[in-house]
Amino acid sequence: MLTPASCGLFDLPFYQFAQLKKYRPDTIPQIKADYKHHWEIWRSLILGAAEQLGGPFAPPHIERWCNGWQVRAHFFAFFKYAQYQDAAAIISVLLNRKRLTVSLDWHCYKAAVSPIHLPEYNRWLDDLDARQFADFDIWHGAESEYGDYLPLKDRPSEYLTLQNADDFFCIGRHIDRDDLGRQDEMQWIVRTIQDLEPLYRACFA
Repeated sequence: MLTPASCGLFDLPFYQFAQLKKYRPDTIPQIKADYKHHWEIWRSLILGAAEQLGGPFAPPHIERWCNGWQVRAHFFAFFKYAQYQDAAAIISVLLNRKRLTVSLDWHCYKAAVSPIHLPEYNRWLDDLDARQFADFDIWHGAESEYGDYLPLKDRPSEYLTLQNADDFFCIGRHIDRDDLGRQDEMQWIVRTIQDLEPLYRACFA
């Protein structure tokens, strides 16, 4: 189960092992142990959600807790349909020091090899049902992952305008740090992904 301590994991002064060795070498064993512990909880949560979702989703991508030279500033996973595995459109699941987020997202790192491009990804905006998704937060992809987003119902209509050729929107739900552990996060992830599926499919229409 995720708890506020799962977010507290990322409250570090720095994440690179070189800096930790220089300034806080005594903390490294405990940091590694804490990361491994919470990442196993995270991995089980994502795999459990994947099992419930089943097809047409491919097995989820789950980013490791470190990349060899630093620990992560967040835990990240994403879901795609098996038939769209090469595309940069994803439903992402993110845990950072502030909250748990599930959102429709554009995976910029995969944009160069994606068979669809930003104009196609942004097609989900064309038929967005403002009533159905009124309580979903919406934000520009370039905004900070720690930003204070607003729900669609509180955004003026002019907000839903792309600013440039590289702009895109994300839409999703959050559980704030202090509210983790008060509900079944696995079921919440599954429901949110299912709610976002029509928008995800619209990227490939």
